[in-house]
Amino acid sequence: MLRSLIAGALLLGASPALAQSDLPSRGAPLAQRVAGVRDGTVRLTFTVRPDVCGDGNNIRIIRNGSRTYTDDSYRRSRDVEWDVDCQSGPGRVAVDVRGGEVQDLRFYVGGRWRPAGSDVTDLGQVPAAQAAGFLLGLAERGTGRAARNAVYPSTLVDSVTVWPTLLKIARDDRAERETRSQSVFWLGQAAGDAATKGLTELADDPESEIRDQAVFALSRRPADEGVPALIRIARTHRDPKTRRSAMFWLGQSKDPRAIALFEEILTGK
Repeated sequence: MLRSLIAGALLLGASPALAQSDLPSRGAPLAQRVAGVRDGTVRLTFTVRPDVCGDGNNIRIIRNGSRTYTDDSYRRSRDVEWDVDCQSGPGRVAVDVRGGEVQDLRFYVGGRWRPAGSDVTDLGQVPAAQAAGFLLGLAERGTGRAARNAVYPSTLVDSVTVWPTLLKIARDDRAERETRSQSVFWLGQAAGDAATKGLTELADDPESEIRDQAVFALSRRPADEGVPALIRIARTHRDPKTRRSAMFWLGQSKDPRAIALFEEILTGK
């Protein structure tokens, strides 16, 4: 999974944003419907970003006409049948509920639902803001695999900006470690995109591999040495690709200084 994540830095809000700070509250009605099932699997679908496609097994991000990211962690699913084509949606979420509490969550793009058993409830297509709010609320207040697995699909919902909530989760000492880690990672991707937005991609430099290795080496250094150097690169380097790489490793560091940088870039302050 890490290699796939390194392969592409993704926007958390590629489309015009709906209200951002109150997204979890906008998902409350959907959360109540899910909890009302009590026991079983709940299915729901929603619109994904225009640059996202999937075949039920793989999720791909399309940038500048080419595939820049592939997530194949859901291959051979019990929920979804794969399709030959990479379809522009919908996003599909299967939620396992026990005693009205969400225990796990699985996410797909495209494909087709497998025939539903008696323990499956299909809520059909839900509004984007409700889907994002439900997922972010689960990341904020849920536990275990369900909370951790809710972060990634929230970043692919169409027409919402999720980074303010992810920033809140990243700074919450009460949140579970893996959920905070996921939030910091995707904050890094959002900040990396914001920092290079509007810049023309430079021609390939013959020494780009050396720069990449230097950024990686800094990420392996003690935090007091490596983090300030990576922040300096992220702020000032002339090459957008190198700045984006520094943002990626800052996201992996979970350092408060990195989170502060992400907030500064994303808020424009």
